[in-house]
Amino acid sequence: MPIKATPTPGPQLLTPTDHTLIMIDFQSQMAFATHSIDAITLRNNAGLVASAAAGFGVSTILTTVAEKSFSGPMFAEVTAPFPGKTLLDRTSMNTWEDAPVIEEINKIGKDRIVLAGLWTSVCIVGPALSALAQGYEVYVVTDACGDVSAEAHERAVERMIQAGARPITALQYLLEMQRDWARTETYDMTTGIAKTHGGAYGLGIIYAKSMFNAHEG
Repeated sequence: MPIKATPTPGPQLLTPTDHTLIMIDFQSQMAFATHSIDAITLRNNAGLVASAAAGFGVSTILTTVAEKSFSGPMFAEVTAPFPGKTLLDRTSMNTWEDAPVIEEINKIGKDRIVLAGLWTSVCIVGPALSALAQGYEVYVVTDACGDVSAEAHERAVERMIQAGARPITALQYLLEMQRDWARTETYDMTTGIAKTHGGAYGLGIIYAKSMFNAHEG
C-alpha cells in the first residue's frame, strides 16, 4: 500500500516544551582560546539561541565553570534574555558530572537535551556523550559552540554524531521553535530576534518590511 502523507510534524523536530537547553561556559577565558569561530559570530549565535529560548519559554540551564576564580562572567548576550536567572557554577569540565546541574535536569524532567557552549571537544562532548549513555536525546547547536581549532571542533562534532547526537544551527533552532508563520502570538518576537541576530536574513526582513510592508507567511 502507498504511504499516506499527513500535515503533521516529524517527531525529531524540536518544540519549545519538549527539551531542556543547557548553555555552557560562554565565558571570557574560554573565548580567548577559541579559534574555530570568530568571537563576534559566536556571541551573536549564542545570543540568538538564548533569545529564542527565553522568548519561547524553553526550560533553560545556564552554567559556568570557575566563574569568580578563573573563567570570568558569562556573555551578556546569553544572560540578558534571562534577567535574574541563577547561573550554576561548576568545578567539573563535564557538566553532566555536576550534581546541582543534574538535580535541575531531573527537576525539569525533559528527555531531550539541547547543548551549546565552549569548548566543543570538552564541555560539550562530555555532557553529550553522558546524556546519550543515560537514554536522553541530544541536539547540539554547532554554530553556537567553538574550540581551540577548527580540527578540534569538527572532530568533536563528528564524535557526537557518531554517538547519536543531532547537529543543528542557531537560526535553525529559532525557526524550528516558530515553525509556522501563522502562529501570530510569537511572530513579532521571532522576526525581531532574526532582525537582531539573523545576519543577512534579518536584514532581508528589515528591508521587506520597510520597503513593502511585507511579512512572512
